[in-house]
Amino acid sequence: MTPDKLVLAILVSGRGSNLQAIIDSIENNSLSAEIALVISDVKDAFALERAQEHGIASLFLDPKSFPDRKSYEQALVNQIQSKSVNLICLAGFMRILGKYFIESFSGRIINVHPSLLPAFPGLNVQKRALEHGSQFSGCTVHYVSEEIDGGPIILQAVVPICDDDDEASLSERILEQEHIIYPEAIRRIGEGRLTLSGRRVLHRK
Repeated sequence: MTPDKLVLAILVSGRGSNLQAIIDSIENNSLSAEIALVISDVKDAFALERAQEHGIASLFLDPKSFPDRKSYEQALVNQIQSKSVNLICLAGFMRILGKYFIESFSGRIINVHPSLLPAFPGLNVQKRALEHGSQFSGCTVHYVSEEIDGGPIILQAVVPICDDDDEASLSERILEQEHIIYPEAIRRIGEGRLTLSGRRVLHRK
């Protein structure tokens, strides 16, 4: 990725708190990037309202209006390519992306996940961490591959698990860290500071 300003597409399904963290980082000049498009697979996702409040182009693309996943992904790809996007950020996007989409933007899709990968990929992460008796949880920003939550790790933040934690309290503290490390990961990509070496992501100062 070159040091030029990044043009982002953000894919969302829910309330969009990580989208808001990225917007805030851009607006306070700590992140040199532009959000060209926000796309949701959920019609009433609050994230779309957040985008509209900040004058960002937004779109509901209904998966049910397409005959299969590839057709839906082709529509996603067309929308994103029309905006000259060079980095795609998944921010609570709850659909599994297939080979066609991932290969269309190879090495240019990132996600944030609420665990310290490779521990606890998938769903119900905090519940599983608590049931497992983990002492620490956290969050991970990673490149997206065809393996669910299995791409190379960019950044992680550790969150201790307290004795009185439940899913809600642990989730909230992890989310606070997501809002810090997700914009930071995007910033490092935009500054051309990351290099992939096999599964490792190397960081230059």
